[in-house]
Amino acid sequence: MVSRITLLGESLNTGRGKMITKLKLGAAISTALLLLGSFVSQAAAEDCYRGTLDDAYCDRNMDLVADLPLDPKDWVDPDTIIFAYTPVEDPAVYANIWTKFVEHVEKYTERKVVFFPVESNAAQLEAMRSGRLHVAGFNTGSNPIAVSCAGFVPWGMHAKDDGSFGYEMEIIVPHDSPIQSPAEIKGKTLAFTSPTSNSGFKAPSAILKGEFDLVADRDFTPTFSGKHDNSILGVYNGDYEIASIANSVLHRMIRRGVIEEDKIRTIYRSGTFPSTGYGHAHNLHPELVAKIKNAFFSWNFDDDPLYKKEFAKSDRFIGIRHMNHWAVIRQIDKANGISYDCK
Repeated sequence: MVSRITLLGESLNTGRGKMITKLKLGAAISTALLLLGSFVSQAAAEDCYRGTLDDAYCDRNMDLVADLPLDPKDWVDPDTIIFAYTPVEDPAVYANIWTKFVEHVEKYTERKVVFFPVESNAAQLEAMRSGRLHVAGFNTGSNPIAVSCAGFVPWGMHAKDDGSFGYEMEIIVPHDSPIQSPAEIKGKTLAFTSPTSNSGFKAPSAILKGEFDLVADRDFTPTFSGKHDNSILGVYNGDYEIASIANSVLHRMIRRGVIEEDKIRTIYRSGTFPSTGYGHAHNLHPELVAKIKNAFFSWNFDDDPLYKKEFAKSDRFIGIRHMNHWAVIRQIDKANGISYDCK
């Protein structure tokens, strides 16, 4: 099965797409969106309501996500389904975790399914917008951008059997750091992960400004690590004095023995946010979409001990609506002055 796993980021980086590394805060989000806008879009959609969606898509029912094209000739019905999961950690970490799940989806769709570990959020967004990605799990912060700029249609999320879901943003420091509160971040360097990440950038930016009157570049120096595991390891090893991360990634790294829990201390924990949203490209054939959804919602986490261990706080996939489940994330983006302009 390993032979079927390829790094999508490698092929993406040979074209117009460029991976986001360190960016100044003022230009971070706009740069990520410009990367998407550099791709030639599909034929312009008919005159229709779009809301925040790119001109390539329509939102006739005003549910905030792209509609299926009216002309069946524009539907995509691939022999091989390309699936990618949000790059919150080193892609190599997930080389085996998705193996049995991929086989499960193959059984339900009667198609070959290839899992591509993407190298960056930008690479994943570019892949769906350019038609090279059919099914994906986009992280919390990237979801609204993927919906507006890449035609992503989310419909699923990990949850407990009781229907509860989500994770929290934590601001962490080394265990022996003198810093006890976010108020003490002033004058120091804080490691964000990626400008499209909710817990790794957007939520902490809004919270630090709203609750502590702390603004990046004015009150503290921002830097970008690229991924949550980079930020966590950076704090763990003393390379970063402060970082904002998703605690779901932190908990997974502790369970895998990558880090020792008592070497990191949390100085702030947010309320609960929705986790990775799973869905499909807007123009995927509806009959194939139905089979894919059936595969996701019938997946028994306990059938694969490796998958269950990795996502230990979840028991199943639940259905979601972007309009409802991502309302809090859109509010955070609004507070940060972020708009989903894909041009």
